[in-house]
Amino acid sequence: MSELYDILTETPPTKVVLLALDQGLWDCERSLAELSALCEANHMEAVAQITQKRQTPETGIVLGSGKLEEASLAAQTLGAECAVFDGELTGSQIRNISNALGGLEVIDRTMLILEIFRSRAVTNEGKLQTELALLRYRLPRLQGMGEALSRQGGGGGGGGGARRGAGETKLELDRRHVHARIDALAEKLAEMEKRRGESRKARAKTGMPVVSLVGYTNVGKSSLMNALCGPSVAEADMLFATLDPTSRKLVLPSGMAVLLVDTVGFVSRLPHNLVEAFKSTLEEAAWSDVIVRVADAGDEQREEQLAVTDEVLDGLDCTDIPRLTVYNKCDKPNTLSLDPDILLTSAKTGYGLDKLLQKLDEVLSDRVHTIRVLLPYDKLGLAAPMRERGSVQVEEYREDGLYLEGIVKTEDLHCFEGYLV
Repeated sequence: MSELYDILTETPPTKVVLLALDQGLWDCERSLAELSALCEANHMEAVAQITQKRQTPETGIVLGSGKLEEASLAAQTLGAECAVFDGELTGSQIRNISNALGGLEVIDRTMLILEIFRSRAVTNEGKLQTELALLRYRLPRLQGMGEALSRQGGGGGGGGGARRGAGETKLELDRRHVHARIDALAEKLAEMEKRRGESRKARAKTGMPVVSLVGYTNVGKSSLMNALCGPSVAEADMLFATLDPTSRKLVLPSGMAVLLVDTVGFVSRLPHNLVEAFKSTLEEAAWSDVIVRVADAGDEQREEQLAVTDEVLDGLDCTDIPRLTVYNKCDKPNTLSLDPDILLTSAKTGYGLDKLLQKLDEVLSDRVHTIRVLLPYDKLGLAAPMRERGSVQVEEYREDGLYLEGIVKTEDLHCFEGYLV
């Protein structure tokens, strides 16, 4: 299949026509708006939208033939090179719709999202997970998507079927190759998961609390992280700007250092294969001490999105982890919240960030203690827990030892027994 979807910023975006079947199952207008944003994230420009309200799809082509004729005319008139369907299609449906559109390239919502993930993945694990999701998506669609079907080999002496592969169709060879690659990828990812588990254990030993930012894509999680920690995380006004968990050190007003993690964002009707393939990145939240749910303050469906976020988190066994709710992008109009438990922030202006930091301090207060100690000069190594996992606020070298005032983790208190003053 041709690679039409690479993000090529030096070339104009590919013009596409959006297709949608409105069965009343969700807000079609909102879904198409999100699909248009997805196209933009993949360097595509939606130049037309063709929708049809009907209870059941047209056999083989989903939309009625009249609607497809309308779409074909729009594509020709506006110079569209591709049609994007707002839903998931079978291989035969892709082929049939393409034929009805005069051979126009056809992809569905799932393929579009997978291609975005493929182009945005940064780490080796993210790239492997994306490839795995793509292969699992394409496997049942090899024939319908028009993969080569010509027969290979002639069977040779001994008759057809005398040896494995003789007389196999190209489709069968493709399927065996894809199955083998899927198995290899799954094995590699299992090894990476094991190493990530060891990394989490090492992180736990440092005693640094973990705070995870979770929520739908494009609600400003990366911008919020950069506003709190300083710029480093890639941020963009497009969907899926962050596809691999990114972690940064953040020092709270109390002096406590925490690890702030920016996770992959959710999207409406996220493809099942993609959820499974990227489950490991979402599982970062399960290792958190605090989860910060971030929503777009100006989004009318923010509460529904937060409910979906909670459902996913509960499925990852995060029910006992404290959660904070943040309405970000409060620089936009109509963002007032009457709920005192909801924090209002603006990564753009800095509004509300101080309150968010204070709230994190409150939630994590049982994790730290402020102490004063006097360490003999032959025991200066005991200062390490305060320096490395807490913070030193006062340091004085006295005749009888090193005097320290600062913050230490609860689990490090025992290190200073006998030296408290």
